[in-house]
Amino acid sequence: MTDPAPAASRPSGGSSAPATQSAAAPHDAPVNAPAGSGRTIAIASFIGTAIEFYDYYIYGTAAALVLNKLFFPALSPVAGTLASLATFAIGFIARPVGAIVFGHFGDRVGRKATLVVSLLLMGLSTACVGLLPGYSSIGVGAPMLLVVLRVLQGIGLGGEWGGAALLSTEYAPKGRRGLYAAAPQMGSPIGFFAATAVYWALSEWLPKGAFESWGWRVPFLLSFVLVAVGLRIRLRVAETPAFARFLATEHTVRVPTLEVIRRYPKQLLLGAGAIVVVYVMFYTASTYCLTYTTKTLGVPRNTMLGLTLIAVTVLGVATFVVARQSDLLGRRRLLLGGAIFSLVWSLVMFPLLNTRNPILIAISLSGALLCMGIGWGPLGAYLPELFGTDVRYSGAGIAYNLGGVLGGGAAPLIVAQLGQTRGTTAVGFFMAAMAVISLLSLLALPETRHRNLNEV
Repeated sequence: MTDPAPAASRPSGGSSAPATQSAAAPHDAPVNAPAGSGRTIAIASFIGTAIEFYDYYIYGTAAALVLNKLFFPALSPVAGTLASLATFAIGFIARPVGAIVFGHFGDRVGRKATLVVSLLLMGLSTACVGLLPGYSSIGVGAPMLLVVLRVLQGIGLGGEWGGAALLSTEYAPKGRRGLYAAAPQMGSPIGFFAATAVYWALSEWLPKGAFESWGWRVPFLLSFVLVAVGLRIRLRVAETPAFARFLATEHTVRVPTLEVIRRYPKQLLLGAGAIVVVYVMFYTASTYCLTYTTKTLGVPRNTMLGLTLIAVTVLGVATFVVARQSDLLGRRRLLLGGAIFSLVWSLVMFPLLNTRNPILIAISLSGALLCMGIGWGPLGAYLPELFGTDVRYSGAGIAYNLGGVLGGGAAPLIVAQLGQTRGTTAVGFFMAAMAVISLLSLLALPETRHRNLNEV
């Protein structure tokens, strides 16, 4: 590739919301898309996010159930749980680094090649967790290796979502971007469901000692298979028409991240704020609530995993329906509704959990993941639509992963600490405060569904 022209020479380089991204811009639908490629594109964008959430949820579940004993046995049960959740948070801290690195190459080299590399790094790092010896075998080296793998996994994941979302949205015909973007978003509930189902089956079939000895490794080792399947599918996909057209008519920018910061600071920060509550609802319901209900309330682990499967089904339905409706009703309106619902449900969730009643627990978890689905569905199209083609991979990926640092990395630690010291009422108010952050961020952002993704 020839040396790119300076960003200052670009026709759209000066504004944070280029005029060329208007609703009236022509040629919104991609051209020259391979015939019959719709199913392949959907599967290719779906497979990575499915593996992403499968990987992250199996780690979150393992952190809540067994990693404290295997990798931090010298600590008290509470401190060990916090330490294992800290390794969970480290992966999120690494994700913006991955978004910057993979976004750089995704905006300069192309979406396809970058997505192949991110899939390999993400999946193989996760699978290797299943091969790690415990503290009893190699001492302090065990948690150190665990942290290294979590960092590598986080870097890979940092580049995954943005590319998968772009793969769908940049192939989508006019007026159907929300529907097409449902493909990567559906990776969340499907990956979550698969991880929960695997853990539920292992908990049912294995004695407790066997599960804690080797059974917990099985979900991680299955990632080897998932990566092989995902890699085969991704290698069959052509470059997105929007980026291919861009390369034919424009020069790539030298440092996409700097261009995003210069031209889109508002979209970057507020886009991150918009997604915070989605992460908070998901990881509180999936990780902290599993620990809280099994260890504090005494609800059987298998019961909780079964109830979680019900809630994940609600998440999947909500994600698809709301993503599809965002083409008709607008992304921002639905996202605002999700943030308001999350604000209310944050105060209802734990009183329902504390009843120990399985039906009310199912309602509590389902409500939380319904909140997530309402916000999660439109985001696959909304975040990419905030940025121009030349920096879209970097912009959408960094915004997504910055939101993840606060909502998915820090929040589980804060929630666990608040639950231990102040009780679940404080946890509910913290979740409500995160919903307010997302609500205010969305109020300051525009509607985007009519924007043209084929222009800078």
